[in-house]
Amino acid sequence: MSSALRVISTASSAAPRAPYSQAIAVNGFIYCSGQIPMTPDGNLIIDDIKAGALQSLTNLKLVLEAGGSSIEKIFKVNVYLVDMADFAAVNEVYSEFFGTHRPARTCIAIKQLPLGAHIEIECIALE
Repeated sequence: MSSALRVISTASSAAPRAPYSQAIAVNGFIYCSGQIPMTPDGNLIIDDIKAGALQSLTNLKLVLEAGGSSIEKIFKVNVYLVDMADFAAVNEVYSEFFGTHRPARTCIAIKQLPLGAHIEIECIALE
């Protein structure tokens, strides 16, 4: 296992709007930065929490695939919601997205997210 950091980036997912990497691979793990529901062309989904959750998860999937991994290798997920009333709707999308795979997960309600997003999701996966 190499301890060298490898930056993972893909144009298939939303480009970072701040000084960070989409993901970093190190020591056999991929640490994905939080993904808000932004489409690759820069449109932020804010009016539909289900569509937003799916876009955030899709962005993570695309970043992982760019790093040679997959959603099946995710073992930890953090979900940040501006409104915990969206929890059930997000769970519905999340369950459908992951199928029978169930990574460890935390869901936290927070006051505000970048660019007015209502959801942000980050994960850690095996390479």
